[in-house]
Amino acid sequence: MDFSDIPLRPLHLPIPISWWPLAPGWWIIIALLIVIICLLCFRVWQKYKYNAPKRFALKVLKKIESDFQLNRDHLMLIRKISELLRRTMLAYEPRCEIAGLTGDDWMKRLDRDLPLPYFQTEGAEILLKFPYQDKNKKLKNVDFDKFLKVVRLRLSMRTGGMS
Repeated sequence: MDFSDIPLRPLHLPIPISWWPLAPGWWIIIALLIVIICLLCFRVWQKYKYNAPKRFALKVLKKIESDFQLNRDHLMLIRKISELLRRTMLAYEPRCEIAGLTGDDWMKRLDRDLPLPYFQTEGAEILLKFPYQDKNKKLKNVDFDKFLKVVRLRLSMRTGGMS
């Protein structure tokens, strides 16, 4: 028997399975990924906004330091840094807790979370006594490099509620 004489059609293969439309499980995975990405972006945005005062304070501190390098006015440096510390702490913590602090209480608050207390020792003398002295009086035994280093550390540390 000759098979070429049989009237058969060619072999008919099914259409390959398409990747589209997606199965419901893939839609769920895509939706979860979108939600996770949105939550991560929101969290990054929150941290960026929360750290804005810190970034601004460090930028202002850099300008204060450059001004100090130009004119070497110690009293102006201390006054500007004192104001900067107060403004930055007010940006992070409730006004009712920070605004009324003076003297030793203010120095304790500045020392909070620092590895070693500085503002209650050397810093207290610098921030509390020197701004009110005569302009012409020379400041003796004051390590301004250490002072600026500790102020930079204080400004760059996290305070307040966010982690």
